[in-house]
Amino acid sequence: MSRAPRRPPAERRAELSAAARDLALTDGLTAVTMRGVAGRAGVAPALVAHYHPVMDELVASAFTAVVAAELEEVRALLDREDDPTARLAALLRTLLDGTRDDVTLVWVEAWALGRRNEALAAAVRDQMDAWQALLLDVVERGVAAGVFRTEDPAQAAWQLLGMIDGLNAQALVRWGAGGERGPVLAHAVEGLLGLRRGALDAAAAPGAAAES
Repeated sequence: MSRAPRRPPAERRAELSAAARDLALTDGLTAVTMRGVAGRAGVAPALVAHYHPVMDELVASAFTAVVAAELEEVRALLDREDDPTARLAALLRTLLDGTRDDVTLVWVEAWALGRRNEALAAAVRDQMDAWQALLLDVVERGVAAGVFRTEDPAQAAWQLLGMIDGLNAQALVRWGAGGERGPVLAHAVEGLLGLRRGALDAAAAPGAAAES
């Protein structure tokens, strides 16, 4: 391998972190190894070891970079919706339509690898808290508007997060409903939040926002 051109330390470290993130997104967290990151960045493994001597921490930062970016994308999407039911429908649609399975794989591997990588486990807990906070905001807005009915919004948010994670993980091996994840979960969520049957389907229909 040819010698990598010299770069400022901060720039090189950021470059290697970005390579680890991209590798996690395309090939999964298990691919984030010293050799894997070096190959993606086009440098010698020793250079990765120099800038990131603790690989567990690099794996954790790669996980955080991937899932935090998704969270920001989803938050921006939800901010376009004022109606609580439309916000919830948009949330389910974007998380269950199968276009984010690469991120789901990162999550599933992180839950498993986190048993032996405490830095990763801590990152997973932080990101799950962040997702629960986002879902809690969606639920609380609906309750405040008198649209959703639940005695414990926090518990409802945790249940919703668990259902989304479970269905997406199952879909990775094409088990169960597969591509029908959205409709399957919508009916359960309607019951969880006291919505009429079909309310989420109606809110997700083209032109629903304009008609509401």
